[in-house]
Amino acid sequence: MTNKLLSIITPVHNEADGIQNFIKGSLLPVLEKLTYNYELIIVNDGSTDNTLKIIQNLATNNKNIKIISLSRNFGKEPALSAGLAYAKGSAAITIDADGQQPPRLIPDFIKKWQSGAEIVTGVRSQYTKHGLIQKLGSKLFYKLLRLMGNKSTVPGSTDFRLMDRTVIDEFNKLSEHNRITRGLIDWLGFKQEYIEYIYGVRTAGKPSYNLKKLFHLAIDSFVSMSTTPLVIFGYLGVFITIGSFILGLFCIINQYVLGDPLQLYWNGSVQLAIFITFLIGLLMISQSITALYISHIYAETQGRPLFIVDQKESRNLIKK
Repeated sequence: MTNKLLSIITPVHNEADGIQNFIKGSLLPVLEKLTYNYELIIVNDGSTDNTLKIIQNLATNNKNIKIISLSRNFGKEPALSAGLAYAKGSAAITIDADGQQPPRLIPDFIKKWQSGAEIVTGVRSQYTKHGLIQKLGSKLFYKLLRLMGNKSTVPGSTDFRLMDRTVIDEFNKLSEHNRITRGLIDWLGFKQEYIEYIYGVRTAGKPSYNLKKLFHLAIDSFVSMSTTPLVIFGYLGVFITIGSFILGLFCIINQYVLGDPLQLYWNGSVQLAIFITFLIGLLMISQSITALYISHIYAETQGRPLFIVDQKESRNLIKK
C-alpha cells in the first residue's frame, strides 16, 4: 500500500446499458486528473446481463481497474463490504454506477479528507425528477431512524462517501450479516464532514432496488441499528396493561357498583371481548418484533461468509 493510492469502489448489478459510459465517460476522466494513484474496484453483484463481460473488457485495457465478481447476487451492502475488504488505498470512495452520484465531486471529497476529515459523506440536498412517494419515503425513513435512537445519521446521507484507511480497517472488523453500511460507518464515529449534492436521475437501465427491497432495507436499519423497537413495545405493553386495568375497573364500578347509570349495557361478553382484544393485539405485536430480532440472531449464528468471490471471473486481485 502506498500513501498515494486511492480506492474507488463501485458495486454493479445488471448495469450493462450504462456501465461503460459511466466508467469511461464520467468516472475515469475525473480519476485520471487526480494527483493520487487510483484503483477502481468494480464489484459485480451477480449480474445476469452483459455487465460482467463489459467490465472485464475495461479491466483488460486498464490495469487500475479491478473486478470482484461475486458468485451470486448478495445485495448492495455485502457488495460494498467486499470492495472495502479488498481496498488497498489510504482512503476509499464508494459511489454508485447509475450516474445519480456525480463523480466530479470526488476532488471535493479528497480536499476535506486532506483537511483532516476521516469520513466525508455525500448528502442529498434535493432530488431531480423523483416521485413524491420516494421523497416522502426518504424523509419518513430518516425521521423514524432518529426516533429509534440513531442520532448520528444525517437525513439524506448516502453511500457516496470517502473513508480514511483507519475507518476502513475498523469497518472490516465488523461481523454482522444484516448490515446497513452507512449506519455502521456512522456508528464507528471518527471525524466526519459532509458535502451536499443534487441527486440526479439514472442515466441508463432500471434500478435494482424496488419498493419491496427498500422496505426490507428500512426494517433491517431499524432492527440492526437499535433496540428501541423492543423498548417502544415494552412501554406499549405497560400502557395497554394499565389501560386494560383502568377500563376493567371502570366497567366493574359502572356496571356492578353504580348500576350502570351511563346505560352502556356492557354485559360479560362485551367486557370479555374488550380484554381479549387488548391481549391478542399486544401478543401479536410483541411476537412480531421478537421474531425480527430472532431472525437476525439466527442469521448471525449460521456463520455463513458475508460474500463469496468468484476468483475465475475476477481481475487484477491479490489473493488474501
